Amino acid sequence: MSMVKYTEQPVKVVKLAQEDRYEIERLAEKQRQEQRMRDVTLILENLFTREEATVKLILECLYDVGSANLINKKVPFRPLNRLAKAIATMTKPAFRFWGYRWFKNNCPELITDWLQSKVTF
Repeated sequence: MSMVKYTEQPVKVVKLAQEDRYEIERLAEKQRQEQRMRDVTLILENLFTREEATVKLILECLYDVGSANLINKKVPFRPLNRLAKAIATMTKPAFRFWGYRWFKNNCPELITDWLQSKVTF
């Protein structure tokens, strides 16, 4: 096996203008910020996976409140109102499944975007 020989060649040092240095620093900072926001998204995904039961309980509470308010607004006739609320109670397990699935797929990105909008000036 032969050894590879490296020849030392002089390195050309180029002095950058102040504007170019500022631009490079700005791009590096932007890349760091984008990486940190990706980290936030991953952390949220991990959180929602670990806390599945908590997320489902929150969604269930929101479903109870939202369905009751929607039925009260759209169905003022008392007997139909009670029937609609009973139907809404029966559909809760299906909502919990689909709601959690939607939440897990969409909320980390939505929350990350919202948080980024709060720290961006």
